[in-house]
Amino acid sequence: MKSPYFTADHETFRDTVRQFLQKEVAPNAEKWEQERRIPRPIWKRMGDLGFLGINYPEAYGGTGADFFYSVVFLEELAHSTMGGFVAAVSVHEYMASEYLYKFGSNDLKKKYLMPAITGEKIGALAITEPNTGSDVAAIRTRAVRRGEHYIINGSKTFITNGVFGDFVLVAAKTDADAGVGGISLILVDRETAGFTARQLHKIGWHSSDTGELHFDDVMVPASNLIGEENKGFYYIMECFQLERLVSAIGSLGGAYLCMDGTLKYITERQAFNKPLAKFQVIRHALADLKAELEAARCLTYHTAWLHSNREQVVQEASMAKLLTTELAKKMADTCLQFFGGYGYMDEYLISRMYRDSRVGTIVGGTSEIMREIIARIMIDQLSYQPAQEKAAKKPAAARTEEPKTAAPKESPKTPEEPAKKEKDAPPPATARGMILSLPARFQPEKAGDWETVIHFDLSGSEGGKFTARIKDGSCLVESGLKGEAKCVIKASDNTYRDIELGKANPEIAFMMGKIKISNPSEMMQFTKMFKRFKKA
Repeated sequence: MKSPYFTADHETFRDTVRQFLQKEVAPNAEKWEQERRIPRPIWKRMGDLGFLGINYPEAYGGTGADFFYSVVFLEELAHSTMGGFVAAVSVHEYMASEYLYKFGSNDLKKKYLMPAITGEKIGALAITEPNTGSDVAAIRTRAVRRGEHYIINGSKTFITNGVFGDFVLVAAKTDADAGVGGISLILVDRETAGFTARQLHKIGWHSSDTGELHFDDVMVPASNLIGEENKGFYYIMECFQLERLVSAIGSLGGAYLCMDGTLKYITERQAFNKPLAKFQVIRHALADLKAELEAARCLTYHTAWLHSNREQVVQEASMAKLLTTELAKKMADTCLQFFGGYGYMDEYLISRMYRDSRVGTIVGGTSEIMREIIARIMIDQLSYQPAQEKAAKKPAAARTEEPKTAAPKESPKTPEEPAKKEKDAPPPATARGMILSLPARFQPEKAGDWETVIHFDLSGSEGGKFTARIKDGSCLVESGLKGEAKCVIKASDNTYRDIELGKANPEIAFMMGKIKISNPSEMMQFTKMFKRFKKA
């Protein structure tokens, strides 16, 4: 099916990737599956071909290509015929390397990102722990700062590239009492003392190494901190969108390969003196799968387009991952049935595809988590403001009117007093009032010489567009979006108000897409400059 997202250059690149995989990777699949690892030379070969730097600038050795080259690459990885190979490459290039590129220091980029792009170093991302699963906020691995080092203790599990990789980005608690606000990301080199890994054996994905990692007083330089301390949760939430989109694209590639192999088999295999392709029950089952597959592809491509345009795609990426991974599992199960007993034999590719597809609905956020994210965005947005609060809501004029109170008898009013009261009256508890109150809540002693420009774009009758500027130890708020912003915040007036009043959790609101922040690090620094809003 033709697509408006791909040019002739994209298709030329597709042919290049497919030829490489069919000639240099797929013929070795059985051996690498048995050895349960991907040999080093193939990583270097991919680096030489520019496959591991598609998403990164030329300054770091990448190609700086548009995101749809990555879509092509991820789809074509299925022609390796190994789900484990797809997983290992995806984690290395679009997860471990992505965090380094977006949040790592220049020194870390030179030491680890550039060799990762050339295939000389292999990266892993370690978030999941034995007792936490999908609950990132509940991780227990600790990293304690001692002088110029962090001391890490804890364990991680189900970590792709965790055994044979060269570096691991570890999510650890650097402030045990701060909840999600106390998580940091720290790079740990594979050769660091106290860092050990045990390879886990899986139903599928045999060619990729999956490890259980242990950190026993692991000492790493403080300079290995990724981004800023205690901001790891926000980095993870921001990158989860790409991780899930990558999973969706890879699942699409696997499902198409499964379909193509099945179509070939049913045209060659005879039963009752005619090809299996002539049996209506098989024809119609595959027709349904084809329709679902094309619909899922359209959603995934649209999500990729939104991502390439720097849109927050929490909902779209969650829907794409949910649909494609469930469909890939269904596709492999249905197609294996048409192979009969042969489908259950290791010598047939369909048996490996059946094993490999099963984990797609688990990794990167389970299908249950995806459904909950979608449901919260779709349903909870409507009930974010309590029903009783809506019923009691008054017209705007009435809300801003000051209550009338009698002056104390011992202190008669003077002509100047009403003006003073109006000036000192607290701002209304609306999104607009909260933004306009920023100068009064500003704490210049915390700002020092820090400067920034923040744009607020709040929808709703109580919202508006505002520019907040911190410069020379002062804060100024203007109506409209003026100048070049370091961070843009988009939300409804109700969402912003509830976050300011402590009624809504900002981390959950961000993860659910209720508030969109172009630069979470800048926003977190900005919020530290102000006293909390106090409702009148």
